[in-house]
Amino acid sequence: MFSTEHFIWLGISAVVIAVTLFLLGKYKPSLRRVLDVACVLCVISELVVVGTLIKVVPSASGSDTFMYLPLSSLPLHLCSIQTVFVFAARFMQGGERRDNLLAFMYVTCIAGAGMALILPSLFNTVAPSEAFVHPRAYQYHLFHALLIVIGAYIAMSGEVRFRKKHILTSLAFIGLLGWASIYINSICSHPVYEDGKLQSVEYGTNYFFTFETPVGIELTEKWHWFLYLFILLCVIVVMELIFYLPLIARDKKYIQNK
Repeated sequence: MFSTEHFIWLGISAVVIAVTLFLLGKYKPSLRRVLDVACVLCVISELVVVGTLIKVVPSASGSDTFMYLPLSSLPLHLCSIQTVFVFAARFMQGGERRDNLLAFMYVTCIAGAGMALILPSLFNTVAPSEAFVHPRAYQYHLFHALLIVIGAYIAMSGEVRFRKKHILTSLAFIGLLGWASIYINSICSHPVYEDGKLQSVEYGTNYFFTFETPVGIELTEKWHWFLYLFILLCVIVVMELIFYLPLIARDKKYIQNK
């Protein structure tokens, strides 16, 4: 993180995003056409993830082998789960539910993917020396660049008229997903019991960053965790206001002048 390779990839991602948005702004394709392309790219991205991270692991006895995809590679992060939302937005009929989904994607695609590029988990598994030769490095950065483009074009296309209610629907949706991640992170953890009592956890996932902070600050007491969740909620609310309020004001003028 924050290595020379990281900054180079940030520059490449920024150029890809800027050029793509420039072309989209120039030719103005429909949002559905953009989502058509995004569906294909999301599938390719997931194929690269599975193809590069799946492992052949021997059984404990050594008499058999099994295919295994690490739990942290499941498509349950906020960014990877956007693949499901991309397909849903593409094939849903126009209406309030689709608008609510697109409004949610607008914020989470830009903010979530932006944070993933700034604080990449990629370099926990890919060595800096492989930053430009490992397929995962290309998948990681280009996929998150794609999400930022999708989020930005949702706003640029004008196909969704943003309203105050979208702040509440998006907060409810991210809250639901975040709450679900608490259960998922526990299910994916490897607890160690002794005499029926929990002694330690050997491994755990951190989907939606609900169990561990993204910047390495340790949570050693339960109240630390509650405080962290409160801070996380405050950050989400502030980011939503920053993202939504300008578009709500823009679309309010559009509706009044229509």
